[in-house]
Amino acid sequence: MKPKAIDLFSGCGGLTLGLKQAGFNVIGAVEIDPVAVETYKANHKRVHVWTKDICDLSVDEILTKFNLKPGELDLVAGCPPCQGFSTMTTLNGKYERNDARNDLVFQYLRIVQGLRPRAVMMENVPDLLKDGRSATLKRELEALGYVCKMAVHDASKFGVPQRRRRFVLVAGHGQEIAFAKEVKGRPTVKQAFAKLRRPKTDVLHNLPYRPSHAVLERIRLTPKDGGSRADLGKQYQLACHKKSDGFKDVYGRMAWKKPAPTITGGCFNPSKGRFLHPEENRPISMREAALLQSFPPDYRFSLKRGKTGVAQMIGNALPPEFIRRHASQIVRALKA
Repeated sequence: MKPKAIDLFSGCGGLTLGLKQAGFNVIGAVEIDPVAVETYKANHKRVHVWTKDICDLSVDEILTKFNLKPGELDLVAGCPPCQGFSTMTTLNGKYERNDARNDLVFQYLRIVQGLRPRAVMMENVPDLLKDGRSATLKRELEALGYVCKMAVHDASKFGVPQRRRRFVLVAGHGQEIAFAKEVKGRPTVKQAFAKLRRPKTDVLHNLPYRPSHAVLERIRLTPKDGGSRADLGKQYQLACHKKSDGFKDVYGRMAWKKPAPTITGGCFNPSKGRFLHPEENRPISMREAALLQSFPPDYRFSLKRGKTGVAQMIGNALPPEFIRRHASQIVRALKA
């Protein structure tokens, strides 16, 4: 039988997909956002989903639903909302220590303390490693008998065609679990886009982009295959960029033979980063963004909130391939 897992803070299902690909049977998930849940259920129909605030979900409810006793579940995995730890949330590059979302890592811990799974896996933004909460989390897990490891990894070194640094915690009850080994090569934008199956009929790929004439002209002039707005000269620089030039990737093109930059919730907007297509005069499509996150080309996303809503789900998702590689190490440890 496949080892059983529960996905906390499941979002649109990137973590669940990676766990499944690694060999887990994901039996339950928790997610508060109904549109993310709609996307999740479209792709993971057999998983029981609690559409609610995790603070309102009791351990007894989970145990009763799956007829489990503490210690019988194989894995609790999850990614507590990380916006409060992200340096992108503030203009001065410092994360919000008092953001209420930061303490959701302790709701994750509460569920682990109650379920006592054989293994634990958590993913988040790199700055969580510097925060005292991660030290508390490690200390509490070790008090329960877990051997805990924490590190920051770049997803591009684990088969994802995107530079994306992430905090990863893995812990085994009474046993050490190794992180996955890095791959030798780096997947590229070209390799990811080659997986695009139905560009003419894929709704996600064809969501409209209607820039102003000035913006379109600026995009057209940006050199193909990795060009930057800095290549255009001062006459094509926006006034805000002339005053402050801190975000140099803005209005830049991706490069075919390199991994993409980090895909964010603003990946449909060239003013938010290096999100222009390497050759075509447009930002990457939402399907291309999903491919760069290592989602399969047929993964379905709810359009209930339009392009902005889709971009947020994709940008907030965990890259399934990144998860698959680390979760495969957990499966090996559990079977040893």
